[in-house]
Amino acid sequence: MATQSSSFELLHPLIQEWIWQSGWTELRDAQERSIPPIIAGDSDVIISAATAAGKTEAAFLPILSRLLAPDAAGHSALCVSPLKALINDQWDRLTQLCETLEIPVVPWHGDVAASRKQTFAKKRAGCVLITPESLEALFYNRGSGVAGLFERLDYVVVDELHAFMGSERGMQLQSLLDRLEMTLGRRIPRIGLSATLGDIQLAAEFLRPGEGAKVTIIESTQASSSLRILIKGYQDGPPQLSDEEVEERVKSGQPVSAMETAGLGMLQIGRHIYNNLRGRNHLIFPNSRQKVEQYTALLRAMSERDCLPPEFWPHHGNLSKDLREETERALKQTVTPASAVATSTLELGVDIGPVESVVQVGPAPSVSSLRQRLGRSGRRKGTPAILRGYALEAPHDARATLPDRLREDLVQLIAQIDLLLQRWVEPPRVGGMHLSTLIQQLLSLIGQRGGVTAADAFRQLCVRGPFRSVGQEEFVTVLRALGAREIVIQDSSGLLLHGPAGEAITGHYTFYAAFSSPDEFRLVSRGRTLGSLPMTSPLAEGDFLLFAGRRWKVARIDNSQKVIEVVPSAGGRAPSFGGTAGMVHTRVRQQMRQILTADTPVPYLDEEAQRLLNEARMTFKSVGLSKVSHADDEGTLRLFLWQGDEIQTTLALMLKFFGIDATNEGLCLALSGTSVKEVDEMLRRLAAGDQLHAADLLRDAENLAVEKWDSLIPPPLLQINYASQLLDLPGTYEFLRGLLGQAAALRS
Repeated sequence: MATQSSSFELLHPLIQEWIWQSGWTELRDAQERSIPPIIAGDSDVIISAATAAGKTEAAFLPILSRLLAPDAAGHSALCVSPLKALINDQWDRLTQLCETLEIPVVPWHGDVAASRKQTFAKKRAGCVLITPESLEALFYNRGSGVAGLFERLDYVVVDELHAFMGSERGMQLQSLLDRLEMTLGRRIPRIGLSATLGDIQLAAEFLRPGEGAKVTIIESTQASSSLRILIKGYQDGPPQLSDEEVEERVKSGQPVSAMETAGLGMLQIGRHIYNNLRGRNHLIFPNSRQKVEQYTALLRAMSERDCLPPEFWPHHGNLSKDLREETERALKQTVTPASAVATSTLELGVDIGPVESVVQVGPAPSVSSLRQRLGRSGRRKGTPAILRGYALEAPHDARATLPDRLREDLVQLIAQIDLLLQRWVEPPRVGGMHLSTLIQQLLSLIGQRGGVTAADAFRQLCVRGPFRSVGQEEFVTVLRALGAREIVIQDSSGLLLHGPAGEAITGHYTFYAAFSSPDEFRLVSRGRTLGSLPMTSPLAEGDFLLFAGRRWKVARIDNSQKVIEVVPSAGGRAPSFGGTAGMVHTRVRQQMRQILTADTPVPYLDEEAQRLLNEARMTFKSVGLSKVSHADDEGTLRLFLWQGDEIQTTLALMLKFFGIDATNEGLCLALSGTSVKEVDEMLRRLAAGDQLHAADLLRDAENLAVEKWDSLIPPPLLQINYASQLLDLPGTYEFLRGLLGQAAALRS
């Protein structure tokens, strides 16, 4: 190496030779610091470093060195990844290294042929790259055979650690890792990799529940590339053609262009992207699947108008594997320019080659998401990361609501960028019960062991495992509910077994996934599957769709087979499908208030965006929000509390409990049929009175089944489960007491 490196000397000679031949002059910061503890193999490790900082090599160079040791012949390592595409990508990278080392690398997911998996099953050596769902299937289908399969397992790597935290899939992964160690009868070092961790101590606790303080944490200090930012502002307006005009065109057989049906703001944004970004590679994130389709269709229509080849490609989870890979190939090749219009499917570390800039249309789902997206730009040495933002705001007229006049989307995007520059991202939500995933893990454990006692299941899942917020009484309640539906039965010896309904659930391949998706129909055109469509809105024959960046007309719907046959179409207005905003954190809302309170220009806004922000600041001051937290908006009382969605949703439910019609609208709480005085008195009463419980707040709610098996949970327990994941009762009471204290201080 060009510089002295003690870590380099710890690597196996074959690894050192590979580094020399690859032309490396030094190890990166994350690699230098990760090699000693990983090679030692006696501790868990988290590697937190920027995208393209060499995290994969930081983990696998020492892992492979350990596997090459004379006493480690036939040993293995397991890498769990959230996406099949990431596994395929990692397989390409690791294979280049491992071929010279004669260490097999095996991808293991639903798209991989059984013969390739059998290669590992026979030799049981090398690196296995797997999804949580495929690991679940191994436990369920191989049972005690898992112990033999991973008998000489030395490491478990969790790639993109942040993608699992705070979700049902993360609870599944934690349970699987614990079950793996229980099956093997020993502790396996765990290595977590991520570029986006809001609270690294929480991440350590997630990686090794109950022992997070013992995890070795490596946060890279290596400087990332410089950052350039430009946010452009636009006001929306009606499309060129009205709905009636579109219908007349369709009836007469005339084509309808995407440019004629797009709203004015979307059309202007599309034109700017087309005129200024064409000819180079970019990633464009409009957030929802529907907007991905709309912008792709719009940009492709502009290319067709100018007789240019397509260079804007869609990428989202409902596209078929072939169409997604078509986009990825277009980005990777260097002959012609290509840009992807994508949802979060291209947020994670799939290798798509260098991109010049990242485009964010509207606010990102979170600061964490924005940081992850921005990491795809500026990956070449000496090139800056570039963020281009587009803020689309409603017309400022007499019908505009107060949140519209405060330019919520623009201000939220500015707040996200400010916090990004402060190196802050949201910590994950932890502590939820996730009873749906508990049910899945219970059924899987029964399948793995051929039966289990209730006491053993409770110890494995709720004492050792991740479901530690579930008490014995609650666990018994879940068991009784499953027994009443014949999902679980108990034999004369006390063993829990699958009942008839449980066998039906576990017998379907969808059982291995802890999460569920909306009811989806397969889209087919001339025998070719285009992908799947989540049915979140009604659809009929003759309707029009945007899919894969093209327009289609529905020819036939087969409800029994869940198939929609479509034919290419020149036009028609497409219905809206899918796409929801993320939960906004309190820190983001408070930053938004700070932006509205200030009067200094924001340096990365263009002239129109700055004008829109100035309008918002004038509105903020004119209605007195710099001094009070409420405003009368055309008969609706709006409370501006600048709290996150968890607290504001909880407070809205509290007010409803006492008869006040309240809704969390994001930027504010909207209240009707009440006065400032009544609400002020109610907030005092809530702060000083006995605390309400989840059962009180959710007694009339009917939409509490948000995870896959929530429908199997009895209502009282379902209310507690829902609150543990989506509400914040302690945080809300702390906020209310703070309000009460502020009022007392003002009066004294």
